[in-house]
Amino acid sequence: MEITEKERDAVYKTIFARRDVRSDFTKQEIKDDVIKRILTAAHHAPSVGFMQPWDFIVVTDIATKKKIKAGFEQSNAASKKMFSEEQQQKYQQLKLEGILEAPLGICVTCDRSRNGPVVLGKTIKEEMDLYSAVCAVQNLWLAARAENLGVGWVSIIEDDILRGALGIPKNIEIIAYLCIGYVTKFKEKPELESAGWLPRRSVDKAIHYNKWSTENL
Repeated sequence: MEITEKERDAVYKTIFARRDVRSDFTKQEIKDDVIKRILTAAHHAPSVGFMQPWDFIVVTDIATKKKIKAGFEQSNAASKKMFSEEQQQKYQQLKLEGILEAPLGICVTCDRSRNGPVVLGKTIKEEMDLYSAVCAVQNLWLAARAENLGVGWVSIIEDDILRGALGIPKNIEIIAYLCIGYVTKFKEKPELESAGWLPRRSVDKAIHYNKWSTENL
């Protein structure tokens, strides 16, 4: 199946317009068919040995969200102290989650034992299943952006909090907790770039030819 030029441009537009959204969520309902579409897109991510190690926990219950929010606040307070005093001042001004504001939460997990102890493609690099689950997150994120949904990845939270709140067994790896919803606007630039936390690195400095080079670093 050949991709047309118009379809190609739409893919690039979606990639470049994707944002990690932490604020500006609205209360607009996300219809079930839209949720199913973005989860189906996630489910079509590439996976090592075609093992499809992911599962998706859809969270709408407010009491559950409050438990997750409390866990974030505890982890966020501890995380802030790891930065320099100057960075701490910037840090506390950042909005780093939308757990209660977003109408939907989705937790992405990885079952590393799925399809047995030996999986094609994992025999040397065992972590490939984790990378596969991250690919599912990216698929979900891009599909959500194509649906004009904002997505925010909440990484500042202990796994034990999510395990307790969502009943996730200890043998299941937690990959991501995502906040999803319609937003009033998408920012022109990533929020951390606009806030002056870090600039975007030039793609030319990230490209090496034939061997590693420190020339552009």
